[in-house]
Amino acid sequence: MTEYQHYEFLAVDRPLSDDEQAEVRELSSRAVISDTAFAATYEQDDFRGDPDVLVESYYDAHLHVTSWGTHRLMIRVPRGDLDDAIAEEFEVTERVDVWSSEDHVVLDFVSEDEEPSESTGHDGLLSLLAGVRDEIASGDLRPLYLAWLSGYGTWERDEFAFDTSAEEELEPVVPPGLTQLTAAQTALAEFLRLDDDLLAVAAENSTPLQERLDPKALGAWVTDLPSADKDLLLLQVAQGQAAEARIEILRRFNGDTAAGSRTVGELLDQAAQRRA
Repeated sequence: MTEYQHYEFLAVDRPLSDDEQAEVRELSSRAVISDTAFAATYEQDDFRGDPDVLVESYYDAHLHVTSWGTHRLMIRVPRGDLDDAIAEEFEVTERVDVWSSEDHVVLDFVSEDEEPSESTGHDGLLSLLAGVRDEIASGDLRPLYLAWLSGYGTWERDEFAFDTSAEEELEPVVPPGLTQLTAAQTALAEFLRLDDDLLAVAAENSTPLQERLDPKALGAWVTDLPSADKDLLLLQVAQGQAAEARIEILRRFNGDTAAGSRTVGELLDQAAQRRA
């Protein structure tokens, strides 16, 4: 089987200038480049650029797929739309990484599999996966939870993926709507090789998602909040934590009020039992 690497980048919020496109072209002679996209496949040599730098500087989404089993997706979200402290709750060593630049929070999702891949058809995949960016920015934490779950799900394919102490790690907040995934979230789960049984077990603690955000219902819910809770949320906004306050409001409005109570070991054991 021929070895290959596929690199793709997507600019969503703003197109690259002519000078920026020229800088990117210096990194690859075979890439197809426009003001909003970059795509290149390598069979012999390697990409000369640094994806981390390109995402921090120019692009809002990045896809990397190899024939030896690497699946990587990077998403950057404006800092005003996602609090990095919330995103860091979903980090998994070498699988889910979060870091901040001056203007963005960068999410880095990686899945590795020893089974080689012969598929080279990636047309439209990044555009579909990039849909989770708007979902995360709107306060939907399902993509982050799916990435966290798939990260530890690696343990079922690779017994040496984590130290045994990771079995006692508690899951983060379980977002509502895990049985009602969007098309982008379903594609993300497949891309990160999330096992269906593991997802089904995790979804048992997920409340149904509101079909749509009803402004009147949300307004009535905010009116009924205890004064101390309102004061705390207003203080967060005043301290520049509007994104965190917004996510907290939507979390609680959807019935999602507490951190998950299950450990990684319990989730994996329950998934194995369900599979059997």
